Amino acid sequence: QVQVVESGGGLVQPGGSLRLSCAASGSIFSIISMGWYRQAPGKQRELVAVIYAGGTTNYADSVKGRFTISRDNVENTMYLEMNSLKLEDTAVYYCNVDFKSETTAWNRSWGQGTQVTVSS
Repeated sequence: QVQVVESGGGLVQPGGSLRLSCAASGSIFSIISMGWYRQAPGKQRELVAVIYAGGTTNYADSVKGRFTISRDNVENTMYLEMNSLKLEDTAVYYCNVDFKSETTAWNRSWGQGTQVTVSS
């Protein structure tokens, strides 16, 4: 059993900041990557940022310079620091965990999503 839980979403004014957290627990042998995705109404789910086991990160062009992804490798916790938030950042943000279990080489698990609303 693997559980992925996001927290930290909410309502924020344009230009403000939020920090999202994601905690993964359960039958995880090792983490392959952890990432943040978001989905706005009427749009496809898109990758926001991802961090791999070795520490390499990738960001969507729309958030470069504003968002920072980080991970606590010991506790399998991931963070997304969001600064200079814009109206177009409004979306449901999902945590994704790709991992190895004891029996299979690749598994994927998703959190339930947390709403981020940027509004004045």
